[in-house]
Amino acid sequence: MRALLQRVSEARVDVDDETIGEIGPGLLILICAMQGDTEAQADKLAAKIAKLRIFKDNDGRMNRSVKDIGGSVLVVSQFTLAADTSRGNRPGFSAAAPPAQGEALYDYFAAQVKAQGLPVATGRFGADMKVSLLNDGPVTIWMDSEA
Repeated sequence: MRALLQRVSEARVDVDDETIGEIGPGLLILICAMQGDTEAQADKLAAKIAKLRIFKDNDGRMNRSVKDIGGSVLVVSQFTLAADTSRGNRPGFSAAAPPAQGEALYDYFAAQVKAQGLPVATGRFGADMKVSLLNDGPVTIWMDSEA
């Protein structure tokens, strides 16, 4: 699985002019299931993200996790994280999991993040979403379950 984490002061996702997910301080996680990904990889990634120390402590150092700060998480599916730009000018997305598998792993990942004790809001898999955020830092981190 591939994830792009953004430390945010706030974030929300809208579908058809309706807000379907919204958080205050915490993490916006853009997530993509790749071909061959499993629930075990989602488990590992969710646990790692919950403990990732990318929030400031009292000394201004990135030494606290989203859990430590009492933050929330907004999980949004984004198959374009699977983009292959190695040939030509049009990205290919064949490395992404097929839609049914991608949706199942997306839902499973969001549930595993919630199982870490974090409040979780989500987007809608396959929908045309509008994501708004106020990036804090900015802090943006790329994660891959294979790395």
